[in-house]
Amino acid sequence: MPNLTLASLHTSIEEDVRRALTEDVGSGDITAALIPAERQAQARIITREPAVFCGVAWANEVLRQVDPKIHADWHAADGDQLQANQTLCLLQGPARGLLTAERSILNFLQTLSATATRSRHFANLVEGTNVRLLDTRKTLPGLRLAQKYAVTCGGCDNHRIGLYDAFLIKENHIATCGGIAQAITAARALAPGKPVEVEVESLDELRQALEAGADIIMLDELSLEDMRTAVQLTAGRAKLEASGGINETTLRSVAETGVDYISIGSLTKDIKAVDLSMRLHLL
Repeated sequence: MPNLTLASLHTSIEEDVRRALTEDVGSGDITAALIPAERQAQARIITREPAVFCGVAWANEVLRQVDPKIHADWHAADGDQLQANQTLCLLQGPARGLLTAERSILNFLQTLSATATRSRHFANLVEGTNVRLLDTRKTLPGLRLAQKYAVTCGGCDNHRIGLYDAFLIKENHIATCGGIAQAITAARALAPGKPVEVEVESLDELRQALEAGADIIMLDELSLEDMRTAVQLTAGRAKLEASGGINETTLRSVAETGVDYISIGSLTKDIKAVDLSMRLHLL
């Protein structure tokens, strides 16, 4: 599956920001209204800790929707490695708009930078191997596309976006369809152009998936020995994806078995917001 790009996310970014401002600003920022409308201010966004940066487009969209008169001068770009106390952006414009936009800007930057930072950490763990690390659907509700874009900024790759763009046939699907071959045949008939991936729990099921012509085969919690055997048995006839119970300790060993992909839910679900702050002063 191809990775997400900013060019494909324009509408999604607008919608993400509109939802964020609706829940935060609601009928209006009554505290910012205490400041005269003509008052101008400058602000600086900094990071208090090392991180991989992500979220410029979302921050810019917050500014556009809150007050397009605010000017942003970015000193960091998506994918940049940040150092503690680094200045990320200088802002100038109406004080009311800056104060209203502050929390939504920081929420997007902190969350997406956290996702990019964790993804870079995992990518570094398998550096030098040929494996590609994939995200999953274990994302924050409403921010899936944003988080999946952040994963790519950290050096990992996107799995399917949702339930609509690729088949992932698991145990319950197989049982309902009557077997692996039957499930794959049904998938080809239903949507001939969609990738077909099948989850297997044994080498015998792997053989069945290969015979049925699966595009990708997910090895669910197989041992390292069985993964190496699976790579030999597959011999390039399908892509192999390792999944299930893989952590920082075992990741490198799994990558060295020769599988093509490793999917890791923690790239998007086990994140800690990056410590950013906005410092503002009136002009």
